[in-house]
Order: sequence, then structure tokens, then C-alpha cells
Amino acid sequence: MLARPTRLTRGDDYRFVVRRGARCAGTHTVTHVVLTDEPRRARFGFIVSKRVGNAVTRNTVRRRLKAVCAEALPDVRTGADVVIRVLPSAATASFQELRAEVTRCLARRSSAASERSETERAVRTGQSE
Repeated sequence: MLARPTRLTRGDDYRFVVRRGARCAGTHTVTHVVLTDEPRRARFGFIVSKRVGNAVTRNTVRRRLKAVCAEALPDVRTGADVVIRVLPSAATASFQELRAEVTRCLARRSSAASERSETERAVRTGQSE
């Protein structure tokens, strides 16, 4: 499971990552990643709408994604903020399918040096030049 320091909890953080982050779309999820210079572990957030299914299905998918992210945490760049938006097809996806898709997107997005993320963070915190 993901410990509290590795989870996004504020709505503003979710909005910022979804609007400004680099995006990687897959069959079952859309992953948004913002890279920052902050000296902290990566943080993860999940968006699972009612279109995915009933509460039991949504929570099952969310638990699977949390387990995938806990496995991938050591490989994700320090200071990264990640939001994973779940698509309705994830309700029938296996754990292995979700793991393959999320790790592919995390590898693509968290390893790429994104200047856009750095400048957006500066604008967000009011430190723009």
C-alpha cells in the first residue's frame, strides 16, 4: 500500500497535475506526470469515476493500481507527481494488464526530463522570472 506521504490528497494538486502534466494514454488508464525539483518521494493520485462500475469494482481497481504504484515507487523519479485516471475498460482488466500499462507510462514520463514541468511549477509557486 502507499503510505500517506506518497499520495496526492489536495484537489489543487490533482488539478495541476492533470492540466499541466505530461500525458500517456493506454487502453485502461491515462497517466499524467509532473516532474518537480522538490526533494521528496514521488506522490500518486487516482481518479476512478462511477463510469468504471459500482463501488466494489472502483475500489478493486483502485487497490490494484495502488499496489502497482507501490511496486514502481523506487523507479519513479524523486519529486514526481503522478495522477492515474481510470477508464471504464479497467473494470475487466487483469492485474498484469494494469501493471504493464502503468509501468510503461511511468517509465516513459518520469524518466524524460521535462522542462515544461519545471517552468510550470515555478509559475504555480509564484517564482516566475
